[in-house]
Amino acid sequence: MQTDISIVVPLYNEEESLPELTEWIEKVCTEHGYSYEVIMVDDGSTDDSWDVIQELAQNNSNIKGIKFQRNYGKSAALNEGFAAAKGNVIITMDADLQDSPDEVPELYRMVTVDGFDLVSGWKKVRYDNAVTKNLPSKLYNAVNRSISGIKLHDMNCGLKAYRKNVIKSIEVYGEMHRFIPVLAKAAGFRKIGEKVVQHRPRKYGESKFGWERFINGFLDLLSVQFISRFGKKPMHLFGTLGTIMFLLGFGFVLWLVISRLMGGADYGLTNRVTFYISLVTMVLGTQFFLAGFLGELISRSAADRNSYLIEKKIGLDK
Repeated sequence: MQTDISIVVPLYNEEESLPELTEWIEKVCTEHGYSYEVIMVDDGSTDDSWDVIQELAQNNSNIKGIKFQRNYGKSAALNEGFAAAKGNVIITMDADLQDSPDEVPELYRMVTVDGFDLVSGWKKVRYDNAVTKNLPSKLYNAVNRSISGIKLHDMNCGLKAYRKNVIKSIEVYGEMHRFIPVLAKAAGFRKIGEKVVQHRPRKYGESKFGWERFINGFLDLLSVQFISRFGKKPMHLFGTLGTIMFLLGFGFVLWLVISRLMGGADYGLTNRVTFYISLVTMVLGTQFFLAGFLGELISRSAADRNSYLIEKKIGLDK
């Protein structure tokens, strides 16, 4: 039997909130007649979260669990949850009860009825600290929108809904969970929507994230943009930069030589700073070009060099 919804919940030291969260999810899904599964991914918790998950799974067959040996991060937890998910629609939410399961029916409808590939939550009204979280988050999202071109107000919101083939077509690693919409867009999924969702005050424990996530997030965004645009064609970037730099350096050297031969200078080439700057520019240009060449060789020999996503076929077996 097809499963309507898979709810993936990555967690770290959230033993107090898990019983209330699963009870709330069960209530919502039962009221709307959804067949569902809840996949809880314990990211190396040091409290009794795994014991709580085991107890909940014994009492409810819809609850499933994955436990990491140590803390690997939210991206790894989501990636494993996505791999295990069987639902037609996959919904992610945090385990701290700040995401409301009451949002599930509308998120599900937007994917199945409105046809969105991905729907991201927008916590328009937040209960976090205005200085340490809200303001940095707004600046962070503004930079994300500018660089990625995806007009989402809260790209880092943990409450999202995906069509099944979206999460089966991407790999989440490092700290890339913040940029799943960017990864989805790079994979060819263009219908990305947004929904204003309720943000609830934290009831148990404390936040596991600090200021460093904004710095790391910006660097990760640059990595995602580079990989999505040049991952399979590195020569287009490095080769272009290398060629431009080499030609600029060579042009300056040629100009210096001509000006010397024409008697426009009364001292040797090696006595001019621009000569050494030109040489350095030529060397750097050559190195960029070689980096692109080596990257191209690696890309063409990679196992996934032809990992294209085929949406539909006609007259062929699927």
